[in-house]
Amino acid sequence: MGNEATLVGAVKTEQGVELKGVLMQPVVDKCEGCDRIRSFEGENFCSSYPNPARKWFDGRCNFATHIKAESGKSAKVNPLKASKRAAKGR
Repeated sequence: MGNEATLVGAVKTEQGVELKGVLMQPVVDKCEGCDRIRSFEGENFCSSYPNPARKWFDGRCNFATHIKAESGKSAKVNPLKASKRAAKGR
């Protein structure tokens, strides 16, 4: 793990690790390399979301710091507006 920070204020309960009244789930393999990973008693947790597996359910976690957003998708250009801009010299 790149980040050795811990979950401050976390408590081990019978149900698992609890932070501010929220039950935390351990990170999943896809989280490896993220800057939001925090450790607590030998396990790793996400500092931004209590159930990391759920964030990855649809393909990508929006909190992930180790994955770059896809670039290459260009915005759709309205041809009429583009021609008017070209005529004005912009």
